[in-house]
Amino acid sequence: MRDSFVKTLIDIAKQNPNVELLTGDLGFGVLKPFYEQCPNQFTNVGIAEQNMAGIAAGMASLGKTVFVYSIANFPTLRCLEQIRNDCAYHRLNVKIVSVGGGFTYGALGMTHQATEDIAVMRALPDVAVLCPGDLVEAAAATRAATAWPGTVYLRLGRGGEMRVHHVIDDFKIGKAIKIADTTDLHDKKTAILSTGAILGEVCEATTILSSKFGIGTEQFSFPTVKPIDKECILKCCQKYDWVFTVEEHNVVGGFGSAVAEVTSESGLPTRLIRIGINDQYCHIVGSQKYLRNQFGLSAKSISQRIADTLM
Repeated sequence: MRDSFVKTLIDIAKQNPNVELLTGDLGFGVLKPFYEQCPNQFTNVGIAEQNMAGIAAGMASLGKTVFVYSIANFPTLRCLEQIRNDCAYHRLNVKIVSVGGGFTYGALGMTHQATEDIAVMRALPDVAVLCPGDLVEAAAATRAATAWPGTVYLRLGRGGEMRVHHVIDDFKIGKAIKIADTTDLHDKKTAILSTGAILGEVCEATTILSSKFGIGTEQFSFPTVKPIDKECILKCCQKYDWVFTVEEHNVVGGFGSAVAEVTSESGLPTRLIRIGINDQYCHIVGSQKYLRNQFGLSAKSISQRIADTLM
């Protein structure tokens, strides 16, 4: 996913000399093609994320569109005050790119696990929050973020995510993407909404639900958490008694909470179940796959949780 981001940003930067990329002294392997092809649009700020956000705000105030890039929590939590005061408050074109959402860097411990970032960033007024689900969504989200006026948070996986889309013809910030629909095949039916790189696990879970449990699902990817696609959520609530959200993030304040805000104000009787990290930090170390298994975010665990609820 991060390679898709860099490749797309190179194309954008070559066409638009006002696009800048800042890094906090990392990502040199993946960013090398950018600084080789667009050397005058790249700056290594050093391990100084607060300064990086301030520099980005200054550049954006002079008409630049600035992408800042770092791992997991570093471009968000470490410099939250600068994002809030310098970037978001002034509605500047600063695009904050976090590589390694969720448990991507699980082997490095909780300091590198981004499990509160969606909640924190979507609480900032006028900040769009994008969490693409695969490399195709990541490329489309990068282009959309560039064109979006104001501050954007772009949450990426690291790489190796399951490719779900061949192409996306009409990507729009604020619109969900329908992935699959097996509701015509079964009597028991539900909707599953997800955001971010957990999309691959959810796709596998829908297959298990259909083949093993006889449950039909209408599945949507939400590459945008804010502004959220209220229309899609409400349609699901009108069609199904149960709706499930899945995210590799704390269930408090994250994607599921954003969906809950819509459903709770709708007056519809739909029951919402949020699947994610249950308001706790991870005290174990391991690969992303291992930690997903431990926290009930594997395809098998997701499908079992939904089946247990519906059957």
